[in-house]
Parts: sequence; structure tokens; C-alpha cells
Amino acid sequence: MTTVITVPPSLDDQTFEQVLEQLAPLPADAKVLVDARHARWASPFGLTALLTLAQTRTERPALAVPEAEDTASYWARTGFYRHAEELYDLHGTVPRGRAQNGESSVLLEITPVVRSEDVHAVVERIQQRAQQILVKELSLDPQSTMRFAMTLSEACQNIVEHAGTGGWVAVQTYRWQKRLGRRVVVIAVCDAGVGFRRSLETAQGRPRSDRWDDAMALEEAVLRGVSRFRDPGRGQGLAGVRRFIGKWGGKLAVRSGTARIAIVPAWDEDVPLAEGLPCFPGAQMQITIPERLAAEKR
Repeated sequence: MTTVITVPPSLDDQTFEQVLEQLAPLPADAKVLVDARHARWASPFGLTALLTLAQTRTERPALAVPEAEDTASYWARTGFYRHAEELYDLHGTVPRGRAQNGESSVLLEITPVVRSEDVHAVVERIQQRAQQILVKELSLDPQSTMRFAMTLSEACQNIVEHAGTGGWVAVQTYRWQKRLGRRVVVIAVCDAGVGFRRSLETAQGRPRSDRWDDAMALEEAVLRGVSRFRDPGRGQGLAGVRRFIGKWGGKLAVRSGTARIAIVPAWDEDVPLAEGLPCFPGAQMQITIPERLAAEKR
């Protein structure tokens, strides 16, 4: 028997929880069909998380692709289908061309990250486009381009050092009308690896508390810069990400296991910490950098 998992019409880091809630009662080897036929929009997080979902299943899942032509075409431009066909049995019409009208909002197609060399390649590919988007379109300071590249690198390096398996990264720009009313750049980095709690547990001599769980592990890693590595300076990658999003009024959200932590700016209403979520292996991160308005410039 195959269980149908319904993908919401708008798929992002918030609504992806609806997908996980449907998966939660099922064993990893259950047959599932992920039904995205009625999806009309997906963020970089939504698409990379769908790929990550397939990696968590021991029985190869099926995926019904979006029926809306513009949606299916956008998913193709992100490179989603190229990776999905290796993980899912695809049902429906899969666009093969990459033709597009005007400038693409995709700054970085969905890209696998396994080794440090992959991280370097990702940064090189995005630097030129980042200069145009961050400075000319989001009105950030020119120095932000290098910091943006470093932030992207640090987020991807987290996969290499902690996941124990490969992951995915994607970067897109779009106008976030509903929540912010201005343009944003969004980085999504997802993996199905060991997650923050199990990674930190490998540190020798690490004291345990009665409260030790996914939420506490996220607080240790994201808020306090704790790493499983004992070398001085290790664990500072996420601290660097926090500094960058703080300077430019951005948002950082990280999900791992059964918890999700967020550095929430004034323009967003997300909760700082969510616990007791459906368990999802690995770590999933989203970084959102908004357009800088004239009143915010010095």
C-alpha cells in the first residue's frame, strides 16, 4: 500500500512541516507518493528539503510533479528534476528545457555538496551574480559581497564537517510581498546527516544534562558557537553567519531533528525556538537577506 503525502500549494520552510507531519507516523521503508501536482510555488528550502526527504527513505519514494506549467518550468530551472530523478520515481510531465524569459531569479541552481571542493566551486559560481544582486538590486554595501560569499561558504561547510553525508544548497532572489514587501536573497542548505545533537555528542568529555535534546544542541551550536571540534576557533562558522545577518537585518533559521531555532529580525514574526516537531534527520538551514531601504542606509 502506498501512502500519499500531499505537498501544500506554497512550499517553504514553514509549510514543509505539513509534509513532515504526514510522514511522521510512517516507517522509513513505507511506500510513499509525494504529491506535488497542485504546488504553485516553492522556495529554495522547499525544493532542497524535498530532495533531502527522499534521502531519508529506505524504500525509493515516488513524486508527482507540479501540473502548472510555470511552476514545473521554474522547478526545472532550479535543477530540481535533474537531482530528483536519481532519488524519486517521477510521475507526470517533467520539463526538459531550460528556456526562460528575462533574467533568472535563480542565483545558484540546486547543487550537491559533499566535499570541501564542492563548497569552493559553489562560492566561485555565485560571486559575480552576488555582486549584481546584493549591490545593485538589494542596495547593500559593496563590502557585503565578500561577506555574503563567506556566509554561503560557512553554511555549506557545515554539511562537510558535520552531516556525515552529502547535502544540497540553492540560492534565489525574489520579492517577498506577503511578509516583507521587498526583495530578498534566500540561501537554503539541507542535509539528511547526523544532525546537530549527534554531532555534538561525538565531542570527547562533553558533559550531558538532563535536558540534552535537539533544541539544546541547536542553542549550543547556533547561539553559543559550540562545536564538536576542540580546536580553537572551530564552531565559529555559524557565529559568522549570525554577524552577517545581524548587520544586514536578515534572518537565520536552523532545523535539526525535532527542533528549530531562529534569529528573528523585526520584520518577521517567527518563533525563536520550536520544540517537539516531527523528527527529520540532519540539519536544514535558511538564510534570508532583505533589500536595504533608503531610510536604513547611513
